[in-house]
Amino acid sequence: MYEIDLTRNANKKTLWQKILANRLSGPLAWLFLVAAAMFVSYVVYMYGMFGGAAILAIIVGVPVIYGIIAYPKFGIVIFFAWSHFVNFAGLFTEAPIGTSMDALEYLLILGFFLKQKYNRKWKIYADPISYLILAWIGLNFFEVVNPVAASILAWVYTVRTVAVLMLMYFVFIYQINDLKFVKLLMKVWLWFSVIGAIYGFAQEANGYFPYEWAVLRKNPLTMHLNFQMGHWRKFSIFSDPVVYAYNMAIGTVMCIALLFGPHATWKKWVMSLMIPFFMDAMLFSGTRAGYVIVPACLALLAVLHFNKKVMVASIAGALVMAVLILMPTHNGTLLRFQSAFKPSADASFNERAKNQAFIQPYIHAHPIGAGLGAVGIWGQRFAPNSPLSKFPPDSTYVRVAVELGYVGLFLFCFLIYTALRIGINNFFLIKDPEIKNYCLVMLIVLFAFNIGSYPQQSIVQFPANIMFYLCIALINVLKRLDDEKQLSLNSANNAPLTTN
Repeated sequence: MYEIDLTRNANKKTLWQKILANRLSGPLAWLFLVAAAMFVSYVVYMYGMFGGAAILAIIVGVPVIYGIIAYPKFGIVIFFAWSHFVNFAGLFTEAPIGTSMDALEYLLILGFFLKQKYNRKWKIYADPISYLILAWIGLNFFEVVNPVAASILAWVYTVRTVAVLMLMYFVFIYQINDLKFVKLLMKVWLWFSVIGAIYGFAQEANGYFPYEWAVLRKNPLTMHLNFQMGHWRKFSIFSDPVVYAYNMAIGTVMCIALLFGPHATWKKWVMSLMIPFFMDAMLFSGTRAGYVIVPACLALLAVLHFNKKVMVASIAGALVMAVLILMPTHNGTLLRFQSAFKPSADASFNERAKNQAFIQPYIHAHPIGAGLGAVGIWGQRFAPNSPLSKFPPDSTYVRVAVELGYVGLFLFCFLIYTALRIGINNFFLIKDPEIKNYCLVMLIVLFAFNIGSYPQQSIVQFPANIMFYLCIALINVLKRLDDEKQLSLNSANNAPLTTN
């Protein structure tokens, strides 16, 4: 084995030496380099900084594009990482920078089909989740001919994030094929949660930065929503306080679930410190839904991992929560936290309930809804005269019901139910302790998105939508990895003994 590796390294070294010695030492190579230098100088002279930036973008961009297509795991990490920063980058430019996510998505899909050409694995998609996702995508594309849809352009802008992006599920299922990469993705996930929390603390300590004020002042409604109870809600590097809060809540429950796994002691200590760090950062968002997610996920965790220690910890946690909810206080942040567990006394919750009661007759009368983009920013932009464009959905489920009707709502809920059911089954079927723990983490995160989708639109913005599809994919991937590992162990145990 080592001889083979040494031979490969030697061949690579020889090839590299040939390129340097034979290809770049001839007169044609020097002529090419001189011509390239003159071309770059001319472009910079004629077009200044813009020309230099364009050349730099080509020099860096071409290898990155090649890397995303040829090395899909590299592409997935880039895709996942950029989804955390794309909204932050949008603060510095008015260019449609969100289309960069579309470009990365299409490159990954292209790489997926190229890989399938030489290594077909269509059988890995023979499961209920894949069929339901295809049905969901099909329904979203069918909405283009919805007779009551107010705008085709609203459909075009919306279908990208609610249907086309869901194709990434199939990319994740195919390209994530080893446990080492799963662990890398979780590390990247938690690192970006740490970055988001640190930036949230910076916003809380220093207030909004000048470039953030510049964007907020352009939208008075956003400023109004961000100022609650005498406190500016923080959004960190994300698009809004809701996405920020959900990322912190999910980071919290991930760390809690990972504590139940067979990980090194020092890692558990680090995750134990990250839990209060994320929860404290989440309070700055002022998003009440985020406060509910953590105890709800802990309840599911207690059921799945029920034992004496978990029961004692659950009782202790419930007592702490009861004290925080019932204690008298004048702190605005803590008051907002307490209001999350007293919905009947919350004006915004009652307003949402009125809106839902108001829209129910319309949902009952339109089985396939009003078309994608009927509500929200795209409805206001492309169909401003439509009454629905002014309707605040405030919930993933309400938005699905309005835009895709009760048919779409049933399909979406059935998809979530199926993913959770398969995740729970896989958790109890997986035998490897480490893989079982990662399945538990993904199951808890998926449940968090399910809970968070009721009061808010939790899976619309980046990076939450990427996380959602990744969770569903990993629930299946981890079971497949465990099956492969158990098969390998059984084969090794059943191998005939050889004697000299």
